Amino acid sequence: MTDDKDVLRDVWFGRIPTCFTLYQDEITEREAEPYYLLLPRISYLTLVTDKVKKHFQKVMRQEEVNEIWFEYEGTPLKWHYPIGLLFDLHASNTALPWSITVHFKNFPEKDLLRCHSKDVIEAHFMACIKEADALKHKSQVINEMQKKDHKQLWMGLQNDKFEQFWAINRKLMEYPPEDNGFRYIPFRIYQATTERPFIQKLFRPIASGGQLHTLGDLLKDVCPSAITPEDGEQKTQVMIHGIEPMLETPIQWLSEHMSYPDNFLHISIIPRPTD
Repeated sequence: MTDDKDVLRDVWFGRIPTCFTLYQDEITEREAEPYYLLLPRISYLTLVTDKVKKHFQKVMRQEEVNEIWFEYEGTPLKWHYPIGLLFDLHASNTALPWSITVHFKNFPEKDLLRCHSKDVIEAHFMACIKEADALKHKSQVINEMQKKDHKQLWMGLQNDKFEQFWAINRKLMEYPPEDNGFRYIPFRIYQATTERPFIQKLFRPIASGGQLHTLGDLLKDVCPSAITPEDGEQKTQVMIHGIEPMLETPIQWLSEHMSYPDNFLHISIIPRPTD
């Protein structure tokens, strides 16, 4: 892969200032103060909220504490989506800090999967990496790794250790020079205005004529409504890691440098603010 290490580092260390407040109907023994955290975009809520849980449990009766879950403006936040994706999809045009509501009761089973332990997140994370490598390398890279390498990827993410993670992950981002890119690009496109979970299909980074496919090419093929109509104004924003990449950016470069640790490009299509 081309070595734009500064980009990898900037993506890794992206943070979202967040204010957690307890839901007003939760029963407490004294008033619950809000709790502030800088959340890593690349991580998962259930990996970084132990402090939040401890903070609010101090003011609650033990019998009132069930499974913790989070919501933003009435939308339950999916723990298996990376934090940066959740923010881009639901809150990217709001003022910071991001205001998240904490619940300990009435778990919304229709909207959220249950997450009983960090093992569940690890299993989900590794399943995504394996799926991404199946698309990129027919699973050859991940299958040649040892169990300890898989563990190092996970521990690097869990403990927020950039070097530890990338020592292994760079192998997943390489390809034979004669190929000019991956077999297919692992991506998922999420639309804020639909109930559909995400769009995912096979897409090659190199066109049959040898030219590099761009982000614009991907969107034209998979989600044409996200591209500006020639006669109209652009009604949507295309966000990855909180920025709007140029549509001319090669999709191979984006996949190498702006994928989340699960090796997928998570692309949010959100309404452009009107004010």
